[in-house]
Amino acid sequence: MRPRLWRPPVTLSEGEERIVKRIRRAKLFVFLRQVRHLLFDEEFQLELAGLYVDSPTGQPPVAPALLALVSIMQAYTGASDDEAIEATLMDRRWQLVLDCPDCEHAPFSKGTLVAFRRRLIEGGMDRRLIERTVELAESSQAFGPRQLRAALDSSPLWGAGRVEDTYNLLGHALRKALSVIARQQGWGLADTAREAGAEVVTASSLKAALDLDWDDEEQRGRGLVLVLTALDNVTGWLDVHPQQGAAPEVAACLAAAGQVREQDVELSSDATPRLRQGVARDRRISLQDAQMRHGRKSHRQLIDGYKRHVLRDLDKGLVRAVALTPANVPEATATEPIMADLACQAVQLAELSIDRAYLSSRLVRERPEGLQINCKAWPVRNGRHFPKTAFAMDWEQGLLTCPNQVTMPFEPGGVLHFPKPTCARCLLRERCTSSLMGRSVTIHPDERLLSELRQRQLTPAGRHKLRERVHVEHSLAHIGRIQGRRARYIGQRKNLFDLRRAAVVHNLHQLSHDTHLLFAA
Repeated sequence: MRPRLWRPPVTLSEGEERIVKRIRRAKLFVFLRQVRHLLFDEEFQLELAGLYVDSPTGQPPVAPALLALVSIMQAYTGASDDEAIEATLMDRRWQLVLDCPDCEHAPFSKGTLVAFRRRLIEGGMDRRLIERTVELAESSQAFGPRQLRAALDSSPLWGAGRVEDTYNLLGHALRKALSVIARQQGWGLADTAREAGAEVVTASSLKAALDLDWDDEEQRGRGLVLVLTALDNVTGWLDVHPQQGAAPEVAACLAAAGQVREQDVELSSDATPRLRQGVARDRRISLQDAQMRHGRKSHRQLIDGYKRHVLRDLDKGLVRAVALTPANVPEATATEPIMADLACQAVQLAELSIDRAYLSSRLVRERPEGLQINCKAWPVRNGRHFPKTAFAMDWEQGLLTCPNQVTMPFEPGGVLHFPKPTCARCLLRERCTSSLMGRSVTIHPDERLLSELRQRQLTPAGRHKLRERVHVEHSLAHIGRIQGRRARYIGQRKNLFDLRRAAVVHNLHQLSHDTHLLFAA
């Protein structure tokens, strides 16, 4: 059965007026009460109702607009599902927004809230929540159809899963698989591990059970062999007793252990297992969250988890789109989901301010005509020799002229080599190159853009454009305070949902400053 539409009162009652006057902090509760009928209008409520199957039987579900408001307030306050239910009974601010004054029973259950969140994620409707804040702003006449000036940046989001080394990842996976088997069969964990030949993983600390000198390379290797032997024993035992490993959780744990073994272990020259030198490209770092990764935000700042990306409207301060990527993925990959979300808003991107990590993205390299990129260019250094910027480039003719006025044709993405004899007799050779083969110049595939950026940042107007990117850093900091430094959920998609609702809270804060425009519309 499809849920009913939620039609709470628009005008504040006398009791609500008294509550509003008593709210000194957390003013977003008041704003949500004022705009809930605009944010969740009938058309949007029908969209949310489409998440439910229309059935002639059963009880009508709780209004999805009410549950969506609960999700937004959870992001605003950091409340868990249990705390949100408690707040509807104990907190007059929550009751004010949800239209349930002095209620004795919560208007929804925990299961209902969890199921709604799953529907919202599966239907991609969490993105629509961001779009609704933009549409609300446009309806106030504070916005209008126009070319979008935006800035894009990222910040780290530490994963919620526990990060472990190779030994503990393997031991944790085996212990968890054996625990599931023991629970299903009604056995003790120690008995199950003994039966499977993996007693070493039953201790509360694997490394304490191994009792090795971890500074000794030989003993570390012996410990690795013991853990891998336990893994082989469990796998062989389940081959003989396949009914014991029928549970999906057991298969998932053993698959995780196999993944860690493949990524982190190699065979030495004498066929003895040892830890791989270096780090696998997509190395798993957590058993709980398979999508967390090691990464870097900068040369010094390491991340275990994800990167959140935010696109901010430079003129109005709203966050238009967000993306979440594993920490080991280059920032440039985030532009594709960002632009996919932006395409749904029927707005054309005219100007984009970014940092250099996004210069290699498809959005920049295959940018539409008319899109202006604002970014600080990579510095050009060549020691005591002439840098690339000392060479004149004629983009129309495709010609490059050296400081001694020797001209050569070039192509973007190639390497131009000046003739050896020409460089040998050049009077400027000492200042240009020390190579016996002559000077070479590497041409970046997007060298023309880089040249434009270098020229632009030499002007006051160009430097002013570069400083505009600081606004998206402010938005990232605000969203970081809302969402937190550490991820709330396990898995990339759920944390993207959490990032999107944090962006909704940010946008509502921004809109609350223009309340008079909203109600004048």
